[in-house]
This record gives sequence, C-alpha cells and structure tokens, in this order.
Amino acid sequence: DDLIEKLILSILADGHVLLEGVPGLAKTLIIKTLSQLIDTKFQRIQFTPDLLPADIIGTLIYNQEKKTFVIKKGPIFANIILADEINRAPAKVQSALLEAMQEHQITIGDETFALDEPFLVMATQNPIEQEGTYSLPEAQVDRFMFKVLVDYPKSDEELKILNRMGNIKTNFQQNAVVTPRQIQSARKLIDQIHIAENIQKYIVSLVLSTRRPAEYGLNDLSTFINLGASPRATIFLATASKANAFLNKRSYVIPDDVRSVGKAILRHRIILTYEAEAEEITTEYIIQRIFESIPTP
Repeated sequence: DDLIEKLILSILADGHVLLEGVPGLAKTLIIKTLSQLIDTKFQRIQFTPDLLPADIIGTLIYNQEKKTFVIKKGPIFANIILADEINRAPAKVQSALLEAMQEHQITIGDETFALDEPFLVMATQNPIEQEGTYSLPEAQVDRFMFKVLVDYPKSDEELKILNRMGNIKTNFQQNAVVTPRQIQSARKLIDQIHIAENIQKYIVSLVLSTRRPAEYGLNDLSTFINLGASPRATIFLATASKANAFLNKRSYVIPDDVRSVGKAILRHRIILTYEAEAEEITTEYIIQRIFESIPTP
C-alpha cells in the first residue's frame, strides 16, 4: 500500500521515483501496470552495461542523400519512462537523464526539445551489494523525489501472489482510467493547498538538521553524516506534503503529511561517513532520530 501511495504521490507532485529491491519483487510490473492506467505514452528502457547515452536521448544521423545531419529522437521522448534496473549501466549513461529529469527538456546537437507533460521517470534498481551494479551519481539520485524500498511480501501476500500468478500465462493488461489533462488539473489544485508558516519552518528544520545536526541537539549524529539533504529535499517535502493532503481531501498541510513522505524523500539524500558504516548506522536510524528530535508544530 505504501508503495502504491508513493507512486500516486509522485504523479500528483510531479516527482520522479526510484524503487529499490532485490530481483523478483514486481518493481517493473507495478510501474508498467500504473502506466497502463494513464492514457499517455509509456516507454521502457532496459539499462545494461553496454548502453550508450545516445541510445536514450537520441543522436544525429548523417543523411547521405541530403548531405545533412538528421535528428533521431530516443525513447526518452515519452510521458512515463521506466528506467529498468537503472544501476546496471555506468554513470555516463545514467547522466543522460539529468537534463530531462530536472528541466523536462532534451538537447541533441545544438537543438533543444521540450518534453511533453506529464513527464515522469520511474526507475528500478537492485541493491548495490548485488553483482554487476553501479552506484548512482549523487546528482542523479538527488533528482528523484522518492526512494521507496521494496521488501519481500508477507505470508498472506505471498499466498495472493501464488493465486494470481499460478498460471503459465497471466494477463495484466489494464484499461486507462486517467488522462494527462486530469493529472494537470489535479496539480493545479495541489498548488492551491495552504501550507502554514510553522509547517514551512518545520520542513526547513528537518532538512537543516541533516546538514548541521549539532545545532539541533543531535551532536552524536555529526560524525555519521558526511553530506546532508539538498534544497531539493525542502521543495519536495513541501510539494509531496501538499499532494498527500490532497489525497486525504484536505485543503491544508498538517505535520502528519510531512512525516508521511519524509523518509522516502530523505533516505537517499543523506550520505553516511565511514564511521557510520563501521558502526552499522543506517539512514533510516538517522531520519528516525531527526523526526523524534525536531519539535512538531
């Protein structure tokens, strides 16, 4: 349920999402199914070690008859991009997504093309401990609004999986129920949701405490945090909280909205020190400590 909620929030708040989990947990399937429910263009890109940036964004091809270069657009020119197993490709390939994810545009040669709205990158990755994976560059990771950890299902969930998937052929084709125009309309409503000044200061305090924990009474965390959350975290906490309030049929943000989206927004933006890794301190622990320490308005 949390995974589905975060995917819906990412669509409403215009944020990209990164799903991490071991193979076989239906990360790809859930994104493909979600894309079918939206009447828009979907493109899956399978990231492999031999992939090139031009395979994603496109390239210039020489036309011998006209003796000119012609632009061939890549699969990035779609509304929903499934970047499947994104960390199976090296950093130079992952960096091909940077401009598209931040500015919603692509530059090929000396021409720049605006991408159609909505534009969302939904990526899956295997844990970096797995063989054949590359760590995502910090600039790439920071562009994802959410990082959602996908764990093994519980026993009752596994039984449902068995009942649904226990056939050789299983059809998951879904009919579209939402249009891009409806998504854009929902985003306009979300922009009008009120976020009070004390909630804004609460969000800023949460983010600043990841950079300077000692100033917020978290002296013991200073040796564990190498790099704190960027200003994107502040922006994403605000927009995602408003989207969460929208889902809960409220016209204003409450602290529970911030706490609901906080972990998924902060967990991939806090870079730990070697001391933290040596003592097996996790980002989940640090985020929990921060939420417990910062006074709730």
